[in-house]
Amino acid sequence: MLHPLVALAMVLAILLILCLRREYAIAPLLLAIFFIPKGQVLVVAGAHFTAAQVLFLTGLGRWIVSRRSSRLTGGFNSIDRIFVLWALSSLVIFSLQWMNGQALLKSLGDFVDAVGGYFVLRFLIQDAEDVKRTIRVLVLIAIIAAACMINEQLTGTNIFARLGGMPPTTVRDGSIRSQAAFEVFITAGAYGATLLPLAVWLWSKSRVGAILGIAGATVMTLTCHASTTLSAYVAGIFGLCLWPLRKKMRLVRWGLVATLVGLHLVMNGPVWSLIEKVDLTGSSSSYHRYMLIDNCIRHFGDWWLLGVKDYDKWGFDMWDLSDQYVAYAVSGGLLTLALFVGLISKSFARLGAARKLAEGNREEEWFLWCLGAALFAHVVAYFGIGYFDQMQFAWLALLAIICVAVSEAKGPAAPQVQEEVPASACQVDGPINWSVLETIQ
Repeated sequence: MLHPLVALAMVLAILLILCLRREYAIAPLLLAIFFIPKGQVLVVAGAHFTAAQVLFLTGLGRWIVSRRSSRLTGGFNSIDRIFVLWALSSLVIFSLQWMNGQALLKSLGDFVDAVGGYFVLRFLIQDAEDVKRTIRVLVLIAIIAAACMINEQLTGTNIFARLGGMPPTTVRDGSIRSQAAFEVFITAGAYGATLLPLAVWLWSKSRVGAILGIAGATVMTLTCHASTTLSAYVAGIFGLCLWPLRKKMRLVRWGLVATLVGLHLVMNGPVWSLIEKVDLTGSSSSYHRYMLIDNCIRHFGDWWLLGVKDYDKWGFDMWDLSDQYVAYAVSGGLLTLALFVGLISKSFARLGAARKLAEGNREEEWFLWCLGAALFAHVVAYFGIGYFDQMQFAWLALLAIICVAVSEAKGPAAPQVQEEVPASACQVDGPINWSVLETIQ
């Protein structure tokens, strides 16, 4: 079930992952993942393996046999632990919910995608240079994908659809919704929107790369014509603009909480009904997103323990889980949802602690702040879409980068002060033994 070109690309990517030096293997891995459609699968004994699963299993194999550089930067940290617990919770609870072999196979496939992908990226990204290289590769992907999405706008044809395994180009209200090699147009736009803060950070490293990256991220966001991606794009910019308030974020957070509580008390509807008002394209399904959250809260008793299978009966179109938080709630129960939120919270906390440690080192502080802005963009994007295609690996890459960044954060170098030697210490009492000095010399 592989197009010949896809099969050739996979073989080439596998060889490069195995043969290149560890620090350079990240490039073929990410390029292959984001430009091979998810519908292209390898079938072995009835089991379906996506290109991403094959590549991550290859990466895991290299990690296992690696003798050097095999340790995770910073060790097995708190983010790693929460991530593994979240993945295990998803696997176990979804399998218990359905109690059949097909559900178990699906859960195992999702587990391999998540855990395998995450730890391969943790293995390949180990220091600051690896982080820079990874961000440059992600920006290159955005530039190429943006060019393909512009072509899709001009011709109405997605070149990746010719490979097979992809739905036809979506058109809504006369607007073509470009998607490149992604499964749906919204995840393609979310990739660009959440990458924007990292592209902005490149400005201090390469202005040409930063400009091309910002342009690529913007094109991907706009050409998919979705309010979700525009909201995430604005969220990333908003996060960057909070830089002057970086030392007062506790006040900002509590101010936000107080604002939401106040709105909830004075509004005619619940505060989450504000999502219904977000329509940045004129054809958004904002009401659907609002109803997903509203029904999830109202049916808390149905899903809190082991999730729920018949959530589609909650109302019209409730089968479409276009909200990552709701998707984890109904498929994994309260435990899975809490661990996912805890993963996000811990990532923010580690970034904040690292920024305080790096205080005075402006370059390091700004990098950590850009990572926080990218994380915030993902948080907003999750309210409008679930990451079920290549986009989930952009999320995993960000988590891996955060783990490295917070473990290597350091403050400004202390100035070296040369201790003055008192003149009295240079004085010599008694005659000088020149023969001893010559021997020492």
